Amino acid sequence: MPSRVVVVDDDPTITDVVSRYLTRAGHEVLVAADGATALHLARTEAPDLVVLDLMLPGIGGLEVCRRLRATSTVPVIMVTARADEADRITGLELGADDYVAKPFSPRELVLRVEAVLRRSGALLRGAGAGAVSDGDLVVDLAAHEARLGDDLLALTAREFDLLAFLLAHPRTALTRRRLLDEVWDWEFGDESTVTVHVRRLREKIEPDATSPRRIVTVWGVGYRFDPLYTGDRA
Repeated sequence: MPSRVVVVDDDPTITDVVSRYLTRAGHEVLVAADGATALHLARTEAPDLVVLDLMLPGIGGLEVCRRLRATSTVPVIMVTARADEADRITGLELGADDYVAKPFSPRELVLRVEAVLRRSGALLRGAGAGAVSDGDLVVDLAAHEARLGDDLLALTAREFDLLAFLLAHPRTALTRRRLLDEVWDWEFGDESTVTVHVRRLREKIEPDATSPRRIVTVWGVGYRFDPLYTGDRA
């Protein structure tokens, strides 16, 4: 089945070009010119991914992202102006999975879309594995869900990918560049994306996010997952 992608932008030229490139790549495309329509399509059409411009009439892109994350884990790729670093960071903190900066190549956007869909699809199929765990923290790859004790964690697709990768590589110092390559499937990109996602994960799995015990910072390198339990990997 083709993946269903919602493209949200109030510029008809951009939506036309992006839609043609995505359709040519084999995806089904739905278009929204404003935030309210985007939210409606997300509720009624069950998209596999949303391409979301942040500069929208009515409900802005950041608010759309916030509302999507309140009810859905659908992957979101933000489209931002190149200079809008603050909005980009805010979008990532709200749960966006990736971003592209204007002006962008439609081919680059298609590659980003397919990278996100490929990784989320592999995890949904179980990626040839069952689960990885650290005591009460369990990531079930086949079910595509993560639990901390009895609580089901509300993770975005990218947060899930990152947590699964960290759990699968315990006690290994990982650079941000490697994480971008392995988890985001990016050969290039802003390493602050990793920093934001690590911060969000810490808020969800650490008793005290300001003093993390599982996802620790390796100064001058990146991050390392330190298991709190031994012999618990599934």
